[in-house]
Amino acid sequence: MSHTYPLVHIDDVTPESLEERDGWAISEFRLPISGVHGSSTTAFHSIFRPGSAHKKHLHHSCDEIAVYLSGKGTIGQGEGRSEVGPGHCRLIPKGTEHFFQNTSDDEEAVVVGFYLEAGDLEKSGYEFCGDVQAEDLKSTGKDITEGLLVHLDNVPQESMNASEGWSITDFRLPLGKHNGCKSTLFRARFFPGAVHKKHRHDNCEEIYYIISGHGLAGAGEDRVEVRGGHFHYIPRGVEHWLHNLSPTDPIEVVGIYIGAGSVEETGYVFMGDVTEEDIRARTG
Repeated sequence: MSHTYPLVHIDDVTPESLEERDGWAISEFRLPISGVHGSSTTAFHSIFRPGSAHKKHLHHSCDEIAVYLSGKGTIGQGEGRSEVGPGHCRLIPKGTEHFFQNTSDDEEAVVVGFYLEAGDLEKSGYEFCGDVQAEDLKSTGKDITEGLLVHLDNVPQESMNASEGWSITDFRLPLGKHNGCKSTLFRARFFPGAVHKKHRHDNCEEIYYIISGHGLAGAGEDRVEVRGGHFHYIPRGVEHWLHNLSPTDPIEVVGIYIGAGSVEETGYVFMGDVTEEDIRARTG
């Protein structure tokens, strides 16, 4: 189905054919949103089966944000080494060598993320830097000093104003200008009936990913049902909203305000309630 504003389910995206000799020992790697969709930023979705890795590499032309949704593994970032798992959020500055390896014997790891203000992989300035060595996997506990590594459990809930459309149950900002990131990464949970009402961001684009749940999303005149696995690209200035349709289950969302370090910097404007007419107008 055609939409004015790109809504892409990961199941409909062909995995990239990338060379392991260039460090791409990832089981599945997909690029659901990119410059092809009009976005300044490329979103990625990756699956690491046990033992697989994205070997040492860097991006000369862009910062990267990675969010760990399931599984576990070891990361390197500059000279730092750490174990990561669900809830970890990572900012990798441009030019910083980094890697991730799934160290589980039986569990796959799922990672989503963003090449900030790079419309495709080539524009990120990708460079392969070498294999992950046994010593790299043994030396966890070296502090990450280049970039950021934050766990969601250590991030406080934001106190957003419900009168300005923020009827989100749990809204957190693990990355933003408050800790040195030029874009804002958000993680949101919508309990049954919760809604982020009609609003727009005049100063930035937004990309969000539905981790789980079932809801109704609006973008401009689009009214579309969304579920786990959907990426949604919202250009700057476009009215949009998200409503949980489930009577029992929450919606979990992670997303990025591109080039805006806080909600205030996005140019947030509240546009009004989601109406019964909006809900009736939904398509598949």
